[in-house]
Amino acid sequence: MDEVTIVVAHSERTTLRVGDVFLKVDANPANLAVEVEAMALAPVPTPEVLWHNPPALALAAVRGTALGVLGKPSLASPAAWAAAGAVIRQLHEAPLPPWPGRRLDDIRTRLDTECEWLTRNAVLPTDVIERNREIAEAALRPYTPAFTHGDLQITHVFTDDDAVTGIIDWSEAGQDDPLFDLATLTLGHEDRLPHLLAGYGQDVDHEIIRAWWSLRSLSAARWLIEHGFDPNTPGAEFDVLRARM
Repeated sequence: MDEVTIVVAHSERTTLRVGDVFLKVDANPANLAVEVEAMALAPVPTPEVLWHNPPALALAAVRGTALGVLGKPSLASPAAWAAAGAVIRQLHEAPLPPWPGRRLDDIRTRLDTECEWLTRNAVLPTDVIERNREIAEAALRPYTPAFTHGDLQITHVFTDDDAVTGIIDWSEAGQDDPLFDLATLTLGHEDRLPHLLAGYGQDVDHEIIRAWWSLRSLSAARWLIEHGFDPNTPGAEFDVLRARM
């Protein structure tokens, strides 16, 4: 029998790998249901669903390697990043999934709540929090929703020989701001944004991308800390926030 590897484990979700099979167990079965439906609808490479029996989902491994990891330089070529941009554009131009996306009022409320928590607990200097809150405001504007991945971290996009072989972890997919996906993928890898946009297309407001970098980093910090992750590791969320100063 192959060794069982814990890919990620926290109170909400656990992912295990056994050979070429990934087993995901989620405390909220609705997340896995969204993931399965989103992968069926998305016109981009996704993992093969082996079986789905709530609260568990088994997926086949995708070929290739991730574009990189947060906190370390990406070893992927500019061509691989451009290929990722082209595939993401295909996703964003696809018909919308049938379920609704996030509401701007809810995003704003969460952002204000998380900034208050960061300030009250002195997690970051006040001026860093306040400056990034100002920058984040630009993302909170009306936009045309697109079919988005919703959690397009750099570890979720796999390439091989400069071609995208699979995009994983679709539980947050829905109707949302397409620039949020681009910002999430380049979080902590700002130097790769030109390469990504070479494939995606240049009709992108860079100020909004920067706003989403700040907004995502501020909003995610408490969750990361409370679930055993460290946003203060080099190159991670807190460095992204400090870089705005």
